[in-house]
Amino acid sequence: MNLSLSHCFVTVDDQEKTLAFYRDVLGLEVRNDVDMTDWGMPWRWLTVGAPGQPGIEIGLDTIASKAPADQPALRELMAKGALSALIFDTDDCDAAFEKIRGSGAEVLQEPIDQPYGVRDCAFRDPSGNMVRFSQRRG
Repeated sequence: MNLSLSHCFVTVDDQEKTLAFYRDVLGLEVRNDVDMTDWGMPWRWLTVGAPGQPGIEIGLDTIASKAPADQPALRELMAKGALSALIFDTDDCDAAFEKIRGSGAEVLQEPIDQPYGVRDCAFRDPSGNMVRFSQRRG
């Protein structure tokens, strides 16, 4: 059996604000943007991906796509930053940090050398999810 990752999902509260971060700040490309209301679902199927990884999509999955009874708990967890996290590889952690900080994104961690062989930094996306940027050392 051969497996490969095709999709992962990040729960967001505002697809437009979060899309602007991933597309305009990070430079990801929009892969799918489908209005699902014609299919009886009050949300849109929205995915982005890194230009160099055409086979992997990140779904910006809105809370509205979840069961109404679960939405308050999800909003509470999201406000704490406890739902999702992404880690992107970069060839220059410090340059990525300066660019993303310049966008006004909330800084969680300035660049630091980690004992497990990377230099990394972290931010919150507009929905509160942690997004890390990791540069391999050595």
